[in-house]
Amino acid sequence: MLNIHNLSVAFGGEYLFEEISFRLNGGDRVGLIGKNGAGKSTMLKLLAKEMPLDEGAIATEKNIKIGFLKQDIDFEEGRTVLEESYQAFSEIKELELKLDEINTALAERTDYESDGYHQLMVDLNDVTHRYEILGGYNYQGDTEKVLLGLGFKREDFNKPTDTFSGGWRMRIELAKLLLQNNDVLLLDEPTNHLDIESIIWLEQFLRNFTGAVVIVSHDKMFLDNVTNRTIEISLGRIYDYNKPYSQFLVHRKEIKEQQLSAQKNQEKQIQQTERLIEKFRAKSSKASMAQSLIKKLDKMERIEVDEEDNSVMNLRFPVSVNPGKVVAELNGVSKSYGPKEVLQDIDLMIDRGSKTAFVGQNGQGKTTLAKILVGELDYKGNLKIGHNVQLGYFAQNQAEYLDGNKTILDTMIDAANEKNRSKVRDILGSFLFRGDEVDKYVKVLSGGERNRLALAKMLLQPFNVLVMDEPTNHLDIKSKNVLKRALQSFEGTLILVSHDRDFLQGLTDRVYEFKDGGIKEYLGDIDFYLEQRKMEDFRSVEKGDPKKEDKPQEKNKESDYQTQKKQKSLKNKLSGVEKKISQLEKQIADIDHDLLMDYDATIAKPNFFDNYEGKKKDLESLMEDWENLSEELEALD
Repeated sequence: MLNIHNLSVAFGGEYLFEEISFRLNGGDRVGLIGKNGAGKSTMLKLLAKEMPLDEGAIATEKNIKIGFLKQDIDFEEGRTVLEESYQAFSEIKELELKLDEINTALAERTDYESDGYHQLMVDLNDVTHRYEILGGYNYQGDTEKVLLGLGFKREDFNKPTDTFSGGWRMRIELAKLLLQNNDVLLLDEPTNHLDIESIIWLEQFLRNFTGAVVIVSHDKMFLDNVTNRTIEISLGRIYDYNKPYSQFLVHRKEIKEQQLSAQKNQEKQIQQTERLIEKFRAKSSKASMAQSLIKKLDKMERIEVDEEDNSVMNLRFPVSVNPGKVVAELNGVSKSYGPKEVLQDIDLMIDRGSKTAFVGQNGQGKTTLAKILVGELDYKGNLKIGHNVQLGYFAQNQAEYLDGNKTILDTMIDAANEKNRSKVRDILGSFLFRGDEVDKYVKVLSGGERNRLALAKMLLQPFNVLVMDEPTNHLDIKSKNVLKRALQSFEGTLILVSHDRDFLQGLTDRVYEFKDGGIKEYLGDIDFYLEQRKMEDFRSVEKGDPKKEDKPQEKNKESDYQTQKKQKSLKNKLSGVEKKISQLEKQIADIDHDLLMDYDATIAKPNFFDNYEGKKKDLESLMEDWENLSEELEALD
């Protein structure tokens, strides 16, 4: 599908990556990984032909369709969610206009025997046929399915897009991309604005996608569940293995260990050869042997060990002053957005030095309560902030508050005061903004680099209570780990809103679950909370699926065995049906493609229409079988 050959990109005289080559084939689901600023988003822009090539070439198959989900999007105001989503079907919409024109003309004319009227009938037939092949009778239903899968409700469909937040607009853009029948999908941080149900829906969609997918993501679980190949960009080179992320890390480690071992053995061999050369040089009778060994040494191909970029930010959150014992106390706090009451009569006390996690499904009020605590939202009820409390707040979209037309250095200097202005360069250096990099404009920074800058800017303000809402969005995996260690050593009070179980483990000592307008306290860390809720993992918490209870010992073992046996049989049948469905869908898609390429030759095949309609009926029957088997299996589960 795509062939990338000797690709090089340089900024300011320095190569971001140099002479890299790889190929993308149908069925490849690639996780493109690397540190913030390594060039991942740049690579996607090059593949999408949104950036000119410096050196090298990208060859594509003829008529290939590439869809690109960017981090920053622009919408035309005035469209509803459905109208914006229908932009994915530009040719279908054009055909609808043509059909309207033809039908209007036919209704107005009475010269039924004329050549003009006959031509309109021919045009109507051609346009209608093209409309049907492109899915004109299905696109509205397909659009609704995708929007519902991405978390929209039916009552949202006719609302203007400009009434939605940036995160929800990103979902609309993702919906358009998935509806376009692209051959290649390029997704830049697709999960950043999705709740857990939508992430799982997207995982399933991408696993069934037959084209090529390239995903930039720092969500380890998402990468493991979707990808079958990993390409890492590191220090201008790429490392490409047909393994999902976690397996890739293990494999890379094993390869590096093998390289180190081989390099060590080679060094021993070189040292031994050099000693022999020195020994033989001294004897005239052995001079020719010494020369032979020197030539052998010159020809030896030295084993190199893959370089790793181990530079990480140096992060520490200092406590400004010691606050009172109670940091914040809430009594009967409620918050509504129009008729919807998100929080109802919340009573909560935050103690000095506590480390608290807010968890639960999206839309249950976690961010709302965080904003109430830091004074960004009005509310009903009472909130008392303790003595000497200085609040630091990292919002979910903190990086969006940065001015793109300022440089990194100017951003920091403008936020600094007389006491810490002299430390600005040191702080930037600890966040990996060094040398001339501080003169970069914010608008050219990657999402992760902007988040790092937003974190650096926070350190210019004094605080002893830190409220952080999804701080790991856009951060690469190494930066996530550095942030976690900094928060673990933070001596102040921490309130953390996050869906990331790996990040929360060992970081908090109490958990508040938000549900149905209320909160429930769990005195322990995230693992204790999960154990108490009897959940398999953090995803099932957010889906609301309780872990299956242990079966009572007195339960009939024979009955249990028979159930398991039936489940296995149903799963096997389901798998067989899914395989047949996949094969039939591919056959029908191939026929549709032949119709588009050469309609007359295709329909001229013997019994074409009988075979074509037969396959469609078989597919409908198989879909019914799949539905019945799924319901039967779900009932057993």
